[in-house]
Amino acid sequence: MPTFTALTTLTGQAAGERLGAAMEKLEPTPTGVGVFEVEDGSGLWEVGGYFTEHPDEIALDLLAAAHDARPFTVSELPETDWVAHVRRELAPVQAGRFFVYGSHDADKIPEECVPLLIEAAMAFGTGHHGTTLGCLRALDHLLEQGVDAARVADIGCGTAVLAMAAARVWDATVLASDIDAVAVEVAQANLVANGMEGRVTCLEAAGFDHPELARHAPYELIFANILKGPLVALAPDVAANLAPGGYAILSGLLNEQASEVAAVYAENGIDILSDTQIGDWTTLLLSKPA
Repeated sequence: MPTFTALTTLTGQAAGERLGAAMEKLEPTPTGVGVFEVEDGSGLWEVGGYFTEHPDEIALDLLAAAHDARPFTVSELPETDWVAHVRRELAPVQAGRFFVYGSHDADKIPEECVPLLIEAAMAFGTGHHGTTLGCLRALDHLLEQGVDAARVADIGCGTAVLAMAAARVWDATVLASDIDAVAVEVAQANLVANGMEGRVTCLEAAGFDHPELARHAPYELIFANILKGPLVALAPDVAANLAPGGYAILSGLLNEQASEVAAVYAENGIDILSDTQIGDWTTLLLSKPA
């Protein structure tokens, strides 16, 4: 089935949102409409829609003129097998002893590594992003230092790649939670794919708000690979649920956000040990004094 896009720009968020709302009333109806700021300091906003039929270009011209926007550019997108494309583009990732791969690369697993199978179709948290890669490297560093953990929590687990990594290297109670029910299903499917049923408990929860998470606290290691806002809000709960002498590995942070987040955790009694930058992203390794 062909897919068409119609894109334009105009000045101001309010104007962009009005145009986006008007686009949703077009015939044929777009399957989706997005309004995004153009992050170049110009003050422009991009408004675009996706269509499964060729959009009415006369209606788009009238809409653009009525909202003082540039004329829409209409394009047909080529049909692409995105899973096959991702498989071709995403090579296996080595993060210390951890090797993250798709099933199409099963023949490339090196000896004496910790393999973690994450399929390309479940791309959030495959290990290719600087945040997940940074967390795996931080875990590898703790292992190099001889750290052992009996209880681990992966908050905002996504694919549960971090929880599985911990369960591979320690005989630990590992809990993985996510606010998104689909992510929890993906995490459970990944456990099955890796032959790790029963090694990680997957929970749908916002932060630490689940009886199972409370029952197993405190934790010797807490992962939270989410975003700056939730990490800041989570700081008191991480402090309350982290065992004395325990570690926290935090990511999902742009480089310029890391110092602010580290300061919030310091205010909650958790000290930064190191920060590692990979591209635009920073991973923080922190510890709670014993």
